[in-house]
Formats: sequence, structure tokens, C-alpha cells
Amino acid sequence: MKILTALAVLLAVQITGFVPVTDAMLEKPDPGDWLMWRRTLDGWGYSPLAQITRENVGRLEMAWTRDMATPGIQEATPLAYKGTLFVPNPSDVTQAINGATGDLIWEYRRPVPADLTKYLSGAPLKNRNIAIYRDTIIDLSVDDYVYALDARTGKPVWQTQIQDYQKLPAIQGSGPIVAKGKIFSGRACDYRYSSEGCVITAHDAATGKELWRFHTIPKPGEPGDETWGSVPSNLRRHVGSWMPPSFDPVLNILYAGTSVTSPAPKFLLGGNEKQHLYHNSTLALDADTGKLKWYYQHVVDHWDLDHPFERILVDTAVAPDASEVAWINPRIVRGERRKVVTGVPGKTGLIYTLDRQTGEFLWARPTNFQNVISRIDGATGAVTVNPAALFTNATEEHLICPTTNGGKNWPAGAYSPLGNAIFMPVQNTCAVESAEAETLPSTGATSAYMIRSKEQQLAPGAKDVGTIHAVSVETGKTLWTFNSRAGVLPLMTTGGGLLFGGDVNGNFRALDQNTGKVLWEMNLGSPVNGFPVTYTANGKQYVVVSTGASLVSTGVSRLAPELTQGSANKLYVFSLP
Repeated sequence: MKILTALAVLLAVQITGFVPVTDAMLEKPDPGDWLMWRRTLDGWGYSPLAQITRENVGRLEMAWTRDMATPGIQEATPLAYKGTLFVPNPSDVTQAINGATGDLIWEYRRPVPADLTKYLSGAPLKNRNIAIYRDTIIDLSVDDYVYALDARTGKPVWQTQIQDYQKLPAIQGSGPIVAKGKIFSGRACDYRYSSEGCVITAHDAATGKELWRFHTIPKPGEPGDETWGSVPSNLRRHVGSWMPPSFDPVLNILYAGTSVTSPAPKFLLGGNEKQHLYHNSTLALDADTGKLKWYYQHVVDHWDLDHPFERILVDTAVAPDASEVAWINPRIVRGERRKVVTGVPGKTGLIYTLDRQTGEFLWARPTNFQNVISRIDGATGAVTVNPAALFTNATEEHLICPTTNGGKNWPAGAYSPLGNAIFMPVQNTCAVESAEAETLPSTGATSAYMIRSKEQQLAPGAKDVGTIHAVSVETGKTLWTFNSRAGVLPLMTTGGGLLFGGDVNGNFRALDQNTGKVLWEMNLGSPVNGFPVTYTANGKQYVVVSTGASLVSTGVSRLAPELTQGSANKLYVFSLP
């Protein structure tokens, strides 16, 4: 095992023989590469690599490890291209690393404005992912720029301001994806400021020129404006799109998810009966124009249960099994093939499957225990909130399941074409919640969500904090579950029939996709918050994952207080002997 420590300087080293990354390569990446957040534009989190298999994964050993460059919240996805890793670190630090040896090739540190936390109070300077296009690495900065680095050297090439962080602050907690020459990105807009900052944007991937922006909160007179009732435009806030979108190059549609409003209890924001578009929705946007083609709202939120997570695009037969699928569209012709968008888009933990051409609701079912949604109309897809979970004043307390940590959260699930199944990491959580105030101050929310949470507890009947649910995309039936005393974190599938993922207690595992049996595991000492990636270098398959602290791992660790873990930001790389 080779142990390395990151240098704190920009090295005068460069990648030689670099082959520019084309749109065609992004749409159909080489099996040995991982060129974007979930490897492919459809959000699968799947690699076809199969050197490491069910039969030999037990021999997996550590190839090298190195400290990451900066402290802070750590939820990174390395990119892998022709044996080189490009790694985002907290606080706008990017590294290029030899994927076979762990040697640092170059490092870039973008200056962080000294007054940033004045405008983004407590802003977590994390970065979940970066993008690659032609000969550049593309990222979003903490001070709200999109910028490009020379992939060979790490030197800046261009930058474009998205918005002024002193006027329209937005947390760029995730990076972009690139498709058809465009950079697509969303952000978490700050609850204290105008909805003008709540936008999804497209930029030219070669120059950084802005092409369009879509506002996730309708302006007066726009479609959806009426769903906010009498709430004035300046008090409509916080509907962000803070995870990377997915993209269908054939339909030319971008699929993005959105978060909750501020405040969360709707009696403080115009009334519990209002939709408050486009919060907690899947948005289908024309990639060329940014125009809305369709939307589907997953639930009107009152509890900070965001829905901005990965959208998985699959072409599949659709035959939901009523014995396990709670809500089914009666118009489905059993076994018909559909282009669907599926997965667990939000903290409620429900799997939703929609027709991705039209937005038509097809079916939905829960994974973790939840008590906030009472029913979904199969014919219309309309969601009914459990009236016992609604707040009408600040004196009420309700047991809400899941908590604001989820259920599902940003740790991504994965899809495998080997069994046409999705694998979802969820937590079994509940808490007693209440609203913070009787009325909304005229200046807006006094805290991000204006809800109190106490008495965090396991969901009814649960003994373990985390569960991985393996579910058929065709039928919606549970194939298997894997329970973990510690909360479970991001997942990846491979052509070797394996499911890789870690937990809050530092355990990194390989499971059999077919059975959920653990075939290999190693404790890395700190929460495995990074997104696992696999790649080849010099013809050999490697698996890389990173550890560190996150708000999710810290939050759910309270439900298993007997488990202790570190918080080291480190990269770990594994291979066969």
C-alpha cells in the first residue's frame, strides 16, 4: 500500500498526450472511464467493467491511499479518464492524480472570498462533482462562477459569473454535467434572499457563455404564479436544484429535481392547500431553450423533505406488481415498454416511476417507513398529504417519518442493467417536529425551514439505521434488502455483478447484486461519504472511494451512538493483487 500526502502547491507538471473529450464520448463513455457524476447522462451509477467479479472480489486489496487536499464537508465524485483521476475537494480545490500510483500530477486552488460566509452564513464549501469537456475540467465555484481549467495543467482557462454572491447568494454544493456542448447546473438558493437566485442554467461548454436560465419559482404572471396564492414575489424563496441533473440526448430533455420552500410549513406561506410550484418537483426542460416541457410534483412539503436527488433514465417494460406497489396508473398496459425516469427522488423514500417523454405518472411505492403521504391517485398522479402530519400552528407536535435527513438524501442509489434493478440507500428515521412560529414575519423566514425537530428515533419496527433496497424497475417488487446498524451512503454497480457502497461507520463493502450478500468489506475509519467510482489504468480495474464528514452522516450517527468513527478526508483505491 502506498500512502501519500497532498501537496499544497500547484505543481508544474502536466498530462501528456491528452485526448480531448467529445460529446460522443460523454454519451457513450469508454468502459474504463468515469466521465461525469453518475458516469453516464442517464444517472445510472453503473460501470460495465468486469475484471472484479463476484468470484474474485474477496481478494480485493488496497492499492494506494492519500489525504485529500482540504478539510471540510466531503462528498466527492472523482472523474476517471484514461487512467487519470480528477478529484474535487472542499473549498474549490481540484487535483489530477495518477490513477495507478496515486502520484499528484497537478493541483489548482481557487481563491475563496474572505467575506463569503457573511452572505452565505455557514456555507458548506463542499463539492460533489466536476465535469470534463474537450481539454477542460469544468466546475462551479463557491462564489457563484462556472469556470474551466486546462485538464493537462490545471491552469484557469475561462470563468463566467452566474450571479453576484453578495446580491443573490447561492450554494454551489454540486458541480455540473456537460452534454451536447452545454454545461447544465443547478444550485441551492439562500432562504434570506430573492427567488432571482433560484435558477437552473445552461452555458456554452467551450466558452462559458450563458445560454439560458430557468427560474424554479414562477414570477408574477408566469404559469404557476397562482399556486403561491397571495404570497408576494419577494417572499417566495429557497426552491433550489442542488444535485446534478440527468439528460436524454435523443429526446433532448434535461431532468432536474427541486427542493423545498422556506419556510417549510405551508400555513406560514399562503396556505396548506397551495402547490407552491415548482418545489419538490421533477422538471423536464428543453435542453436548447430551457423551456419547461412538463413537471411532476412529488409532494407539497411541510417538513423539509427535499426532492432534488438523482433521476435515473431507463427504457423498460412496465408491469407494476400490486402486491408491493401501492399506487399504479390504471391505464398501464402490462408489459408495455416505456422510456421512464425512476428512482427515489426525495427524502420521503418513495420510488416514483414516470414516463419521461410526457411526465405521466406510472407507479410509486415506499421503501423506508413514511407517514407524510397517505395516497397517490394512480390516474392523475396527484399526491395527498397525510392530514395528521400537517402543521396549522406552532403549538402542534407530530411524529414525522422520515426526518429531515431522510429516508433518501443526496447519497445516490444506482441502477444495473444486469437485472433491470435499482439499489437505493435509505435511513429508517423519525422525529417529533413542530413549527417555530404562528405567523411569518414580514421580512420572511427567520430560519431556513422554521421547523423544530426533537426526539429523533428509529422508524417503527426498525432495528437498524440504514437499509439498501434492491427493487425491480419493471415490477416494483423488492428483490432483497440489506440492513446496516450504521446509516448507508452512496452506491455504485458494475458489470461484474457487484454493488459497492459504504456506511457512516466507515465500512466499505461489495455486495452481490442478485442476493445482497456481502462478498468483501473493509473498515476505512471514517464515514464513506464519497461516491464510489471504478476505472482502468494500464488495463487494470480499480475502485476508488473517499471518506470524510457530511451533514447526513453526522445526523444519522446519532441513532447509533455506540458506533464511533473518524472524519478524515481521504481517498482509498483498491484493486486485485
